[in-house]
Amino acid sequence: MTSTSSPTPATPSRTRRTVAISLAIIAAIVVAFFVFASLYADWLWYEQVGFESVLLTQWVARVTMFVIGFLGMAVPVWLAIQLAYRLRPVYARLSSQLDRYQEVVEPLRRLAMWGIPIFFGFFAGFAASAQWETTWLWFNGVATDQTDPQFGLDTGFYLFAMPFYGALLGFVSAVLLISLLVTAFVSYLYGSVRVGQRELRISKAARIQLAVLAGLYLIVQGASLWLDRYRTLVEPGAQGRITGPGYTEANAVIQGQTILAIVAVVVAILFFVTAFIGRWRYPLIGTALLVVSAIVLGIGYPWVVRTFQVQPNQEVLESPYYQRNLDGTKVAYGIDDLEKSDFTAETDVEPGQLREDAATTASIRIMDPAIIGPTVRQLEQYRSYYQFADPLDVDRYEIDGESQDTIVSVRELNVDQLGAGANWQTETLVYTHGYGIVASAGNERTDDGNPVFLERGIPAQGFLSDEPDFQPRVYFGEFSPTYSIVGAPEGTEPIELDYPSGSEGSGSQTLTTFDGDGGPSVGDFFSRLIYALKFQSEQILFSDSVNEESQILYDRDPRLRVQKAAPYLSLDSDPYPSVVDGRIVWIVDGYTLSANYPYSTTVSLQQAITDSNNTAPRFSLDDINYVRNSVKATVDAYDGSVTLYAWDTEDPLLQAWQKVYPSTLEPISEMSGELMSHVRYPTDLFKIQRALLGVYHVDDPRAFFARDNAWATPNDPQSDARLQPPYYLTMQMPGQDEPTYSMFTTFIPSSESGAASRNVLMGYLAVDANAGSEAGVKAEDYGKLRMLEISAETTVPGPGQVQNTFNSDPQVSAQINLLRQGQSDVLNGNLLTLPVGGGLLYVQPVFVQASSGTQLPTLQKVLVAFGDNIAFEDTLDEALNALFGGDSGADAGDGDVAPTPGATPTPEPTEPVEPTEPTEPTEPTDEYQQALDDARQAMFDRDAALKAGDLQAFAEADEALTDAVQRLLDLSGR
Repeated sequence: MTSTSSPTPATPSRTRRTVAISLAIIAAIVVAFFVFASLYADWLWYEQVGFESVLLTQWVARVTMFVIGFLGMAVPVWLAIQLAYRLRPVYARLSSQLDRYQEVVEPLRRLAMWGIPIFFGFFAGFAASAQWETTWLWFNGVATDQTDPQFGLDTGFYLFAMPFYGALLGFVSAVLLISLLVTAFVSYLYGSVRVGQRELRISKAARIQLAVLAGLYLIVQGASLWLDRYRTLVEPGAQGRITGPGYTEANAVIQGQTILAIVAVVVAILFFVTAFIGRWRYPLIGTALLVVSAIVLGIGYPWVVRTFQVQPNQEVLESPYYQRNLDGTKVAYGIDDLEKSDFTAETDVEPGQLREDAATTASIRIMDPAIIGPTVRQLEQYRSYYQFADPLDVDRYEIDGESQDTIVSVRELNVDQLGAGANWQTETLVYTHGYGIVASAGNERTDDGNPVFLERGIPAQGFLSDEPDFQPRVYFGEFSPTYSIVGAPEGTEPIELDYPSGSEGSGSQTLTTFDGDGGPSVGDFFSRLIYALKFQSEQILFSDSVNEESQILYDRDPRLRVQKAAPYLSLDSDPYPSVVDGRIVWIVDGYTLSANYPYSTTVSLQQAITDSNNTAPRFSLDDINYVRNSVKATVDAYDGSVTLYAWDTEDPLLQAWQKVYPSTLEPISEMSGELMSHVRYPTDLFKIQRALLGVYHVDDPRAFFARDNAWATPNDPQSDARLQPPYYLTMQMPGQDEPTYSMFTTFIPSSESGAASRNVLMGYLAVDANAGSEAGVKAEDYGKLRMLEISAETTVPGPGQVQNTFNSDPQVSAQINLLRQGQSDVLNGNLLTLPVGGGLLYVQPVFVQASSGTQLPTLQKVLVAFGDNIAFEDTLDEALNALFGGDSGADAGDGDVAPTPGATPTPEPTEPVEPTEPTEPTEPTDEYQQALDDARQAMFDRDAALKAGDLQAFAEADEALTDAVQRLLDLSGR
């Protein structure tokens, strides 16, 4: 018998182990470098913009909260495991099944005892770091000097402290619950807790640990129930009619929560007693009592009060709480100073009716910024790689001592249109910026229906570019490329396209070199490596065109730059460009929001702000019940510099954030007079306020309860599924001494069924949007809300009714059909409602454009309505005169226009005749046939001119078409 030696066990070679460790270290270094590159790129951006303190604050806060969260979870869980293990019974008799479990767990015990706390600690750390803003706001919170009507606490408690306490209690509850669970598991695994033969046995050490943890957990639940009393002030109450407690909540729910909180503490004490006396009966009975009490006090008692006491007497019992909601909502949304006045609208027309409103009439905007975008593009785009915003923006300038409402837009780049010329070199180094701003008068038109440009062209020409220090270049805008690399040493040949010269395709160009401070430097190899990794572009690293003076411009959208500089703000969806002190700047409105203002109704931002001009807004905090326009921000279009101005210094949220981010805001006193003259009341804030004022324009809680005077914003007549946008105009409201730049909207009766609603005017809201022109001083009436409550004795048609009247009027329809001849589309512009002449005047411009090919909307007609009377003429001036008996008493902005090719012929009404026997059709005469042929040729020529963008040829063809149609009408006996 022979024996063989067993094989030598295989052992990993030292080389293989070294390679594995080396690869792991290299992988860790690569990952760490990528993380570092991302963080370092962020630091370079913030440092260049001058807001590095913002990034540093966020880093410190997140790291601090992560550490607190990690330790706050990991340490208690580790202690719970250690205590449960170390206090296990040494000689416990275990079942065979537990023996097998221990055999499996024992080799991993040390790893588990450290790994489980670390695992939960990481999750808790990340969760805590996400709450850093809540924590920092609590730490820096301020008093508001306003108290809630239920508990008498300062509203700052609800804005700052309550969210923090809620997050803290949630975190502590999670820590105690996990500690309790791991304690129970370890105790069972090692015999401290034994289940068998219908008996539960718990060792003394395990009993003390479990009972203490359970007691602590119940104390935290009691504290949470106590805090829930205050949460009722920001939750729906009164059966969903208001935010905040109604009668049932104030007299049943809050008392029930108080009792439950006390019961929870009592039960917790029973658990503490059990830890020492060893009797589980009392805490278990107490826990059952707590559950029963929660059902009775949380559900049963409120149901009894609501059913048998409130519902039969709802108006009387709920009225005080409705009044609380009325007051709280108005303060929270800044509508408490609304100035209301009764308005008995005139509906009859008479000559000279607009004489007292001549200044307002001269400023009526007839150019619709949502329609004339294609016209501006055709006339001012110059090259396919330029573009304009859609819709255009609205602003105002002082020209020759007079305020002029304007329609403005910046000529920005569109590198997607470079086509075959697109490559990294051209997109990054050559096509780096847009050029110039276009401004046209809102109340004027040319003879052929185009805008009257006050600033236009390449190179820039107009009243703005005439200033000696005007800077037309736009490196930072809403459509800027993802990134551009600019800058070069002095004397270097420029390579950036400044603007094209000559006809398209001529190749004549003017070049420039950026000489501002707009982005982080990429002049050294390390910085280039960082940004090559960030943008995943090796060309940044190896291009010879990147030199020691190069800067990289990125994150160029004005809203994005402001958001990064002030991350606590929610931004208005409509930033707009203005020329201030010779520089094109973007003006951005910033809001501080909260959902924790007591007794203030919650509104959805998305629903309130969505209209036909803004169809898809997105917000990180959608449901709010407090808003302030706390910050005005500017972004320089040339160098991207961001400036934040503290606009509403009384806002408690802004005061707290100023403590979190000190030295990032400039005081309002630093605003120049020219910047102040372009600041306006923000669009989104006005939309939120009008959404609330549909219901909260009443002051009496009984009227609020009945909802018999609830209003709604009318739908846009041109887009019936969406709300009509508000509009800026320079107008004089009843009660004002002179016209001022304001924003306006209308109200109609609210209805659950849109088809059954009455489209008549019930209210007219205006806000003074003019901040004045004095440096550092806000105009006294800025933000003043004025409401005209239209008397029910007079029926004033709403926008929907007026649009229907325009569309169905035979005379208007006949002229619209003439405008539609050939391949033309008729576009109805914005329907403006103006309180002039003692009533409400409607004005709607009518545009014509080609139905296909090159589209060039031109203003051809103006519709006006007052009461039940309408007029439809070539100019606003003519329409007003026709509407008011031949003389309106005022001149509109287009009074000097001689429309080309002339007024569209108006079919004359004919006398009714007796029907006759039908006759055989006759052959057309030669003259009639010639006129018909001329009309067809004119339509063909006009369509061809539209497609070619030849305005002169279009005007001539349109004039020929008008003459031919008139001859046809004359020959047909009409």
